[in-house]
Amino acid sequence: MANLKEIRNRISSIGSTMQITSAMKMVSAAKLKKATDTITAMRPYSEKLTELIQNISATLEDNSGVYSQEREVKNVLLVVVTSNRGLCGAFNANVIKQTNALKTSFGTAKVDILTIGKKGHDILNKSFSVFANKSDLYEHFDFEHTADIAQTLMDAFVEEKYDLIKIVYNQFKNAATQVVVTEQFLPLLPVEKGSSNTSSDYIYEPSKEEIIETLIPLSLKTQLFKAIADSSASEHGARMTAMHKATDNAKELKDQLTLSYNKARQAAITNEILEIVGGAEALNK
Repeated sequence: MANLKEIRNRISSIGSTMQITSAMKMVSAAKLKKATDTITAMRPYSEKLTELIQNISATLEDNSGVYSQEREVKNVLLVVVTSNRGLCGAFNANVIKQTNALKTSFGTAKVDILTIGKKGHDILNKSFSVFANKSDLYEHFDFEHTADIAQTLMDAFVEEKYDLIKIVYNQFKNAATQVVVTEQFLPLLPVEKGSSNTSSDYIYEPSKEEIIETLIPLSLKTQLFKAIADSSASEHGARMTAMHKATDNAKELKDQLTLSYNKARQAAITNEILEIVGGAEALNK
């Protein structure tokens, strides 16, 4: 059994760790509230905008535009959204795993990445060619800066640098659940004409074509912003959950060490008493 000093040092060390993990849990909980408010407000707008574009696009005679051109897939770009910091469980590892799996699924096609998040970039740049690293986005995360990245992606597609662009990120469900999803960014997915969701009860001013030309870039920028906002909320939820578990585990370990310390201390006291009694008996003889 370890000596008393060693056990005391371990108890003190674990106590300090508990304070850190508990503080990180509270910080993540506070950030999670702001992040969930953002994604909760963003989702209805994004979904309605997508629905509007689908409804209008389905009524067009020609639904082929610069962002809808389907080409032979020779060059693929994956937008990988991770975090800049760790201590959030399997949050980053799941995205990295999904990215590697996608690379394999594309066969002989050349696959590049655009990374948003240092954790993903630090690992994936060893096996992928990096088109751009936008990890500094988190320092000033807003729609304007995200729109600049989306415009870069749209320009790369229009210039035929890439034939397919997908986004890989964690979608927020709740504080304990994040789901890795892969969304197609470009080309736009074809819309089935005449579907039950299609509505033509609109008065168009100006023409449908001009509206679509304006709305599609906005929709793509909104899609990317929503994905990163989803990932941000997922990160804080994952870190809060991980730190909660770490705090509980540290408390359990501290309790076990305290019990071991008390047993060791009791044994030491018992030995001292036995030595005193034994010494006293020896003197009496």
